[in-house]
Amino acid sequence: QVQLVESGGGLVQAGGSLKLSCTASGSIFGIVSMGWYRHAPGKQREMVAVIPSGGTSNYADSVKGRFTISRDNAKNTVSLQMNSLKPEDTAVYYCNVVVVRVSGPVGYWGQGTQVTVSS
Repeated sequence: QVQLVESGGGLVQAGGSLKLSCTASGSIFGIVSMGWYRHAPGKQREMVAVIPSGGTSNYADSVKGRFTISRDNAKNTVSLQMNSLKPEDTAVYYCNVVVVRVSGPVGYWGQGTQVTVSS
């Protein structure tokens, strides 16, 4: 099993910044990708940013130029620096880590952290 611990959510005014972090622990023999998704009320969960191992980071169009995803491979940690936040960024943010297994890659989710941006 893999455990994900998230931190960094909160309440911020529009134009402000927050940084989310997620640390993975447990049975990790290799990581395929680490990323962040969000779920806003009345909307489907959407990808925010994903950073694959050895690949190029991908961002949702709505956050490009404002959010930056990064990884610390030694600590199995992924972070999301969120700048110029907008009210429409309000959502529960979930960390996702895909790990290598003999049977194929398996994804795990964090418990979610609330981000609220006031106008």
